[in-house]
Parts: sequence; structure tokens; C-alpha cells
Amino acid sequence: METLLALFAERRPPDVTALLTLVDGTVVTYGDAERRSAQLANLLAARGARPGDRVAVQIEKSPLAVLLYFACLRAGLVFLPMNTAYTAEEVAYLIDDAEPAVVVRPPTDDLLAEAAGHADHFDDVGVGPDDVAAILYTSGTTGRPKGAMLTHHNLASNARALHQAWGFRPDDVLLHALPVFHAHGLFVAVNCVLANGTGMIFLPRFDVDMVLERLPEATVFMGVPTFYTRLLADDRLDADRCRRMRLFVSGSAPLSPATHEEFRRRTGHVILERYGMTETTMISSNPLDGERRPGSVGRPLPGVQVRITQEGAAVGPGEVGDVEVRGPNVFRGYWKRPSAAEFTSDGFFRTGDLGRLDADGYLHLVGRSKDLVISGGLNVYPKEVEEVLDSLPGVAESAVIGVPDPDLGEAVVAVVVAEPGAELQPDALRAEARRHLAGFKVPKRVQVAESLPRNTMGKVEKARLRSWFA
Repeated sequence: METLLALFAERRPPDVTALLTLVDGTVVTYGDAERRSAQLANLLAARGARPGDRVAVQIEKSPLAVLLYFACLRAGLVFLPMNTAYTAEEVAYLIDDAEPAVVVRPPTDDLLAEAAGHADHFDDVGVGPDDVAAILYTSGTTGRPKGAMLTHHNLASNARALHQAWGFRPDDVLLHALPVFHAHGLFVAVNCVLANGTGMIFLPRFDVDMVLERLPEATVFMGVPTFYTRLLADDRLDADRCRRMRLFVSGSAPLSPATHEEFRRRTGHVILERYGMTETTMISSNPLDGERRPGSVGRPLPGVQVRITQEGAAVGPGEVGDVEVRGPNVFRGYWKRPSAAEFTSDGFFRTGDLGRLDADGYLHLVGRSKDLVISGGLNVYPKEVEEVLDSLPGVAESAVIGVPDPDLGEAVVAVVVAEPGAELQPDALRAEARRHLAGFKVPKRVQVAESLPRNTMGKVEKARLRSWFA
């Protein structure tokens, strides 16, 4: 078993090779990254962080975010990125739970200045493959967010598998438009580049104008379905602009067959769709060479096993059931919650997704057994939103669902029931929810209803709610 640092060291290039190229033309070379991450590692140690400690980071996308990640890997620290949209209330919960030794939040100018005063050499800590490299918080439909512990081997094995599966080349340039606080932008995009020893055009955020301007300079692009629908809405997207591109990857949410086909028609490129989750990083991928099937997330990556079960028993091709996965990519468990992870007796992780394997081994996801909403590629957990809405004056109860949206993939919608005598104003409820929740979690629509549909066991029937908005 290997670690991330060992994988990256295989292809560590000379100083002249750019790791990051910024919008303003500034270049961060691999040599720069080596020296600056050493300074940051020395600074973190000076602040009392020791191997195994958590370092919580909530800063805007920047070279510093990547350098802090690299510094933590080198120092044996556990990197804990936090969504920049999280409110103070949400951050406070994560910090209280994770108990980080160091918290990095704006402003960061002092951090950079302080790091510059430390040595630019650092002897990397000898971490083992099973040591935790990062914690990413996620949650199911009940309870508070849980910290998924990903080891050095989890991340290294997945980076190597993706590097091989997607055919990374010495001349590849990734156009990076994703956030770096979740698995897609960090563990898929950044790790693949570092494993390849090549560079990224590092955009501060997804912006149609910036992406279209820089596409002719890149060879690889990774995005969520919302990125592709927004690019297709611009007439400037065409085959000529994509002439140097060799690979477009989509993930984090289902890509509609209509978007898949329109992108092929406009650009000549067939988007490669893959499947993963926070607890497992990437599980499967459509092939680089071979048929990329719309509506499918491809075959399991090398070393990863996927099976479909019904009531615990494996079923054959074409049958729908629970998606379970086993492999070196699967996380170690949840921070402080060892019993929360759902593993089978033979070591398969229950993903909570429903799917089927076709006769050729391609995986097709048909739904989620958990009521997770994926809006713009970001996870929204209904229970968390419902708890906020239920706490507001005049609200008796609420139910949150995802409904199809041409831009976001899914939009968050809430159905609320008023307490006797109360008059609820949807816009006021949304405004109040915004005080407690990140913007992407706030319902795009609030519908007031007399009651919520329930089954004989008293459980809210969310399928019926979705049909109201279909």
C-alpha cells in the first residue's frame, strides 16, 4: 500500500513546470509549492499542530488552499476543508466536533506573512497508508453531519486508478473551475494533476466567460452537470473552442441524457460520466476508450468491487437494488462515530443509492434510498433544512425535497404546515432560513400546505410530494 506523498514523488517535476497558472498570469511552480508548503508546515508545527491533529480550513479558492493541503500531507496532519458558504453556526458545529488544533479562516494575509518567516525546508513526516489524511463532513437524512475519515491509501489508490483510467499524459493541462472544499475539486482534480506532475489553469470559481476564454489552452475539464448546462447556454461553445481538449468529465450529480447529447452535437466531445461519494471517493467511470453510455456511470474502477443487493442478497444483471462497494478507496469510518458507517459483514459499504448493473457491467443509478438532494453538484441534506424551518415561529412541520431543475439538476423545495392561527409568508421563511444555512441549502421555493401526506406508519411520503411538483 502506498501514500499520497509517495505517489506524488514519482512524478515530481523540476521547478520550471507550472503547478498552478492563475487568471492574472501568475505561475506557481512545483518548486514554489515545495518551498511554500514547507513554510506552512513549519508554521503549523509552531502553532502546536502535531501529526494526527486536524487542521480546519475555510478560505476562498486560492493557491493558499492547495498549499495548505500539501503542507498537511507533509506534516502528517489531517486536512479538514469547510465549504466557504457555511454560516458561523455551521462552522461552529464542525469545529466543536472535529476539535482541530488549528483553524484557518479569513483574513489569511497574516498567515502568509507569518509563514514567510519560517524555513522553506521541511522533513516530511513518515505517515503510513492507514493514517488519516483528510476528514470531509457529510451526513445522511437524519442527524448532524459526520466526518468521513479518508486515509492516505484511500486517496492514493483512487488517484492512481483515475490517473490510469483517464489516460493522463505529460502534456495535459487541467482547467480547474471547481471548489476545493470537497472531494471532486480536491481529491479528483488536484490529486490527478499532482499524480501526473503537470499543471492546472486555476480559476477562482466557475464562470462561463473565464472557462470559454481558457478552454483553448487546456486538455482536461472536470465539472458538475450545472457547469455543462450553463456552457451550452452560450453560443460561443463550439468544436473550434474545444479543439485542444481531449477529455470532459462530469460528476457529483446525474447528467441528463439531453445535456450529454447536446454537448456532443455542439463540440464533438462525449462527456465522460463517473460516480463517487465522499466516503468512497470515485467508484466507477465510463471508459476513456470505449462506449460512454448516457445515463450510466460506467464500470467499477480497477480494484473496486460493486454489487447490487436486495435484502442483503446479491442480484443479477438488470435487477434494481442497493448499491454496495468494497475496495481500497472506501473510507475508514466516521470521526467519533464508529458505529454510524453502514458496512456489511463481508466488508461492503452500503452507499444508500439504488441502481442496477447491465449485462456489460455498466452501473446505472436509478435513485437514492436516502433523500439526499444534489443541487448544482452540492449535497443538501433535507433533515438539516427541515430542522431550521421547524424552529421558525409559526411553522408546525416541514418537508424538504429535490425537484428537477434545468440549471441546478435539482432545486431545493420546502413544503411547510402552519401552526393553528399562524400565517406563513414564503419569502420571509426563506430569508430567515438564510440566516442559519448556506445559500445553496436555502429552499428555492416554499409551499404552504394544510398538511403533509403520510403513510400508515406516520412517515411523510416524499414521493407524493415530488409528484405534486413534477
